[in-house]
Amino acid sequence: MLNILEYNEEVLFVKEPVINICQKDISFLKERAKRTKRGRIRLCAHSDISESIHEMIIVHPQNAYIRPHKHIGKTESAHIIEGSINVLIFTETGDISNTIKMNDCSSGDNFYCRMPSGLYHSMLIKSDWLVFLETTKGPFKKEDTVFAPWAPKENDTNMVRKFVSELHNRIK
Repeated sequence: MLNILEYNEEVLFVKEPVINICQKDISFLKERAKRTKRGRIRLCAHSDISESIHEMIIVHPQNAYIRPHKHIGKTESAHIIEGSINVLIFTETGDISNTIKMNDCSSGDNFYCRMPSGLYHSMLIKSDWLVFLETTKGPFKKEDTVFAPWAPKENDTNMVRKFVSELHNRIK
């Protein structure tokens, strides 16, 4: 079992010098995610938010809303461990400019994506669970993430439901 420190209900840090993750750990993360308000969790391999490189195993349920956002001065990469998604890339005005189908590496589909700084993006999760490794530049600063003004806020559940439904229709 991993030696972890809980930063908050959705963010855990591994407190070991050498970190090994196995399927048992993924199952543990899914169970922990079920108990969080938003149903998601991340396990940080970096020691704290001030580190220069952030590596996180992130677990999201199928119904997770990832509000379209972009990062200022930071690239990020995602490597799918388990699950299936469509990554959506948006223009500044909210049009979908690209859709990338991703699955785990055994699928034959894309399993890795590197997103440059300054592009609005989101994910539509197609599987029951999505488990992925995200790597980005630290330190973590909330102001480095800019949410799309044309996308509803997470707490506006009716607008989120409508927006996500429209996104699914737009990529068909």
